Amino acid sequence: MYKILKTVACSIVIMSTSVNAQEIVLKGKQLFGDMKARHIGPALMSGRIIDLENHPTNPKIIYTGTAGGGVWKSENAGATFTPIFDEYAQSIGAVALDPSDPDNTVWVGTGEIWTRNSVSLGDGLYKSKDGGTNWKKIGFDKSERISSIKINPKNSNEVYVAIMGALWSDSDERGVYKTLDGGKTWNKILYVDQKTGASDLIMDPQNPNILYASMWEFRRTGWGFNSGGAGSALYKSTDAGKTWNKIHNGFPKGDLGRFAIAIAPSKPNLIFAVVESKENKGLYRSDDAGANWKLLNSDFGLVVRPFYFSRLVVHPTNPDILVKGGLFGSISRDGGKTFKNLGNMHSDIHDITFDIKNPEAMYVGTDGGVYRSWDGGATMDMVDDLPLSQFYHISVDNEEPYNIYGGLQDNGSWYGPSSSPGGIEARDWKRVGVGDGFRVLRHPTKKIIYSEMQGAQQVWRYDVERNYTKNIQPLPIKGEADLRFNWNAPMAVSAHKPDRFYMASQFLHVSDDMGDNWKKISPDLTTNDPAKQDKESGGISVDKSGAETHTTIFTIAESPLDENVIWIGTDDGNVQVTQDGGKTWTNTVANISGLPKNTWVYHIEASSHNKGTAYAVFDGHTTGDMNTYVYKTSNFGKTWKSIATKDIVGFARNIQEDYVNEDLLFLGTEFGLFITIDGGKNWSRFTNNMPATAVHFIDLQKKTNDLVLGTHGRGVIIIDDISPLREINQTTLTKNVHFFKTKPGIMKEKGGFGGGSTELQFVGNNPTSNAKIIYYLKKRHTFGKMTLAIKDQNDNEIIQLVPGKSKGINVASWNFRQKNPKVAAGKSFTFGGFTAPRVAEGTYKAVLKKGKKEYVTNIEVKNDPNSLISDSDRAAQRKTTLALFDDMEDLAYLVYVIDTHIKDATALKDDKKFKKTATKVISLLQPLKESLVVTTGDNYVGEAEPELREKLSDLYAEVANQFEKPSASQLENKEVLETRLKKAKADFKKIESKEVAKFLKLKTKQGKQPKNILSKKDFLAKE
Repeated sequence: MYKILKTVACSIVIMSTSVNAQEIVLKGKQLFGDMKARHIGPALMSGRIIDLENHPTNPKIIYTGTAGGGVWKSENAGATFTPIFDEYAQSIGAVALDPSDPDNTVWVGTGEIWTRNSVSLGDGLYKSKDGGTNWKKIGFDKSERISSIKINPKNSNEVYVAIMGALWSDSDERGVYKTLDGGKTWNKILYVDQKTGASDLIMDPQNPNILYASMWEFRRTGWGFNSGGAGSALYKSTDAGKTWNKIHNGFPKGDLGRFAIAIAPSKPNLIFAVVESKENKGLYRSDDAGANWKLLNSDFGLVVRPFYFSRLVVHPTNPDILVKGGLFGSISRDGGKTFKNLGNMHSDIHDITFDIKNPEAMYVGTDGGVYRSWDGGATMDMVDDLPLSQFYHISVDNEEPYNIYGGLQDNGSWYGPSSSPGGIEARDWKRVGVGDGFRVLRHPTKKIIYSEMQGAQQVWRYDVERNYTKNIQPLPIKGEADLRFNWNAPMAVSAHKPDRFYMASQFLHVSDDMGDNWKKISPDLTTNDPAKQDKESGGISVDKSGAETHTTIFTIAESPLDENVIWIGTDDGNVQVTQDGGKTWTNTVANISGLPKNTWVYHIEASSHNKGTAYAVFDGHTTGDMNTYVYKTSNFGKTWKSIATKDIVGFARNIQEDYVNEDLLFLGTEFGLFITIDGGKNWSRFTNNMPATAVHFIDLQKKTNDLVLGTHGRGVIIIDDISPLREINQTTLTKNVHFFKTKPGIMKEKGGFGGGSTELQFVGNNPTSNAKIIYYLKKRHTFGKMTLAIKDQNDNEIIQLVPGKSKGINVASWNFRQKNPKVAAGKSFTFGGFTAPRVAEGTYKAVLKKGKKEYVTNIEVKNDPNSLISDSDRAAQRKTTLALFDDMEDLAYLVYVIDTHIKDATALKDDKKFKKTATKVISLLQPLKESLVVTTGDNYVGEAEPELREKLSDLYAEVANQFEKPSASQLENKEVLETRLKKAKADFKKIESKEVAKFLKLKTKQGKQPKNILSKKDFLAKE
């Protein structure tokens, strides 16, 4: 039902316009080719951690399973982490290392187990035999949430898996399962009922036949949560799972909820359990392996929100040290009698693991990432390179570079740039909200930002220039109904009137003065079902967070073509539209066939091409319906058609229509990004550097054509310039080679200082500033020569580029530079050899040669439109650069010739016949060479004084990299260096005409072949 395959290859089928022509079928990567996603984080607010696992013998190796960002591995004790699970479900429940083979065998159970309302889900169990490089799906496709994996330390083939199962519906795939053949076959060894799952499983470290399993009855709906029931219980097996017995002696009577359980590794008869119950809830201790229990502690930090905090960990060597997850994390050093909070870090602690070698070192997983402590939890240090941020919503502005705005789960609201000098660093992100952040929108014309937190408790209008914030949320009118705002309350900014701002509760509210004053422009547009408005939620543990507020409006879409056309969608399944600015409304959901009643309307996209057209995305997962629902109307909702196909994996969250080509659509689902180029007839999954993470929102930046994704677990992901997809049609696909239209390349005259982050901090990638040559290949190029050259309009070659040879879209980039100069050989490093002249503004040709066939397209190169440099100054800079370029190559050739003669003479200087003449040649040429290039030193502590090459190279690189005309001092320096070069050439000519000529004449006389010296042309052409 939620199956994700590593090799998902959803077909794009382009039907020919001719009935008799054969259809062209492209699969995902064959269509997208070299187009790649770019990750920009951020990591300073990271994201929720589910599981932390140590290597049993190597303290440097740590694995972390995350809520929506997959599995990450550290090989340096948590200083940095690397993702190792990107192609599979990114919601993780458990990670386990085989104690007998921890370097290689790793198991991963997918599906988050901290069951808040926004959790994602998994698709089964995976196994790696090479430390996480490759993975194999083992099964349990419908498990949804796997809470624990235990492996017999004496037998790698004996594995136990605890399946918590479905959160939103009944399921038979729950309980504890066992395999004796490494996962080939499984037996269900503990099962209660369709509502009760296995929330935890522990194994006695000294006797693998002894197991403890906590079973939990639970259910979440879109409007409530119930924890606990008759099915909840703690079980023990002493015969490897053949039989199980409840071990409740001393526990509270009546229905129980979720258990947190832990065994003391150094004292296995010592068991701890935190019990959720109406009475006498708290931490229980058993000193006889579960036979009897005693209540020790009922501190708030131990019992708060059991559905979210049920991890209990005992120190590996000290049984008196016990840590419990919670709001702030609780640690006891007296066996559970008393607790204190862990050190300062992000709240909401989910997992803890101790360093296996250092008793004072520990790792903690929170809602805000991973923290490390070296003093037993007193102080905490955040891991800064885990970009796991969980965006609910994103938007973009039109600045250059444009900014991305968004709200995060439990990490506030932020905005940051799409590019920054040195890469996008943590310091580039600015906070514009706190708490759970959701929608963040920029005013179209002013530096005003709207943001909100959890159920519109606060709605901020932030004046960036004045650094002033005002709370502007709509308030209920006296005598009228209280307002019901969704936890993720919808906001929208008008495309027609910049100061117009929309928000929605069960009503649609509009302000024409940026939120200072509000008016309702609708009746209650929801079903207003009182059965879904019970604020008493939680079950055994009451949980009134407001996150389950239901029968609310969830999405607002004003038509970009007509301000009077407004669509809204509700979380209880209504799709309402007005064509008169809110005076009258029509509920169109009855016109949608194949859609289960009351299915959550997650997003509506109003078309930019036709004011009667809109797209609606429905999400049924909160009723256990994991199907994909995507619909389109072209007549204001009178009729709808489904545009979802079997190519799409996962329930959908968001859809974005292209502004230019209405058949180009982008769909975000719980398992990634899907794209159609034919209006939804066929979809293809985008996987190029794009993990299978939940895509909650999509925006398209109009100036750059960048597709910007807000993911719930991997931060912001950008696909730069999707415009080539607009051109793909039957005509394009029948060509052997097709060049796509590209914007002019701009030689930006910007500079700046970045790169202040350390190697332990995440830095988001910048987009390329190069000109792009984008082309389509009908077939992958495999045989024969293929080249890509940039030429001027007179066919003079400027530079050779490395061509992409993949089937589908290929992207090559050009940095507006010619070839690098040939540099004289010397001992020291020189920047000049890595600096090429920048071309002049103009039109150039990209020439692609495949065998004997040649394909050509033009590339326009422009100067920076914001430049303050005159054309004459720019021409002077280029003239001087080219002159210095020639000087560099003249010197390189001179040194090459000198070197050739020195080597020739050195080879014969010990021969009596040549000793005199050879020694003379060496004695004259070696000092000349040493005046031209550095011949000693090591580029560092033994660095020699710079010679002509080094000085000329530095001047050349300096001038070539600037945009301004050369300064007077630069020109004066050029004159000095060229005088030296001219003198060196003259000096060599004298030596060559006398001593070298004598030496060569003697060689000829003695019957020895003269050393071959390349012509300057051949020397410069040689690689």
